[in-house]
Amino acid sequence: MDLAGRLIDRQVLDLGCGHGHLAREMARRGARVVGVDLSGALLERARSAEEREPLGIRYVQADAASQAALAGEAFDLVVANFSLTDIDDLVGTVATIARVLDPAGILVMSILHPCFAGGGEVSASWSPAATYRDEGWWRSPPEHAKSTLRQQVGANHRMLSTYLNALSDVGLQLERAIEPAPAASWLENRSEASAGPVFLVARFNRS
Repeated sequence: MDLAGRLIDRQVLDLGCGHGHLAREMARRGARVVGVDLSGALLERARSAEEREPLGIRYVQADAASQAALAGEAFDLVVANFSLTDIDDLVGTVATIARVLDPAGILVMSILHPCFAGGGEVSASWSPAATYRDEGWWRSPPEHAKSTLRQQVGANHRMLSTYLNALSDVGLQLERAIEPAPAASWLENRSEASAGPVFLVARFNRS
């Protein structure tokens, strides 16, 4: 939210919105929000929440990497909150972001830090059986007992340079990055995760 800045009256795309948690928060802060996701089940939950608390959010079921996704739409801000690792086609997805982003618009993305290997019961960016340079999809092993989501759906590991170069190729340049520490409550039972970076949040604008 800090990197997204002022949201009042801004046209915002929540890319990979899931069940709409972040979309709702941005709408409460005054944004006009569109959420896009591939999962019909997650969008059903998002729309149910919209019915209970109408915030004017419009949800679209689409493949964010498709050239037809969000055709004719334009946004001041695109937010990709932990979604780029869930989408297999990074090149197609950043092309969509560049296509729908206003010339003066910004992208804010957050991902599990690609330089963090995890350990113990905690998984992060890449498989314990691989190295940082081994890009590709992987699923957390059973011994990562605290990573139940990644055991179910897996994630795509990519090097930091892969993300930066893909965004640079469509004219988006890094403006600011932060590596926020996890909440103390999260670290209580994950002390092995405290030594290295866990999250990467970054803001990009047009070059």
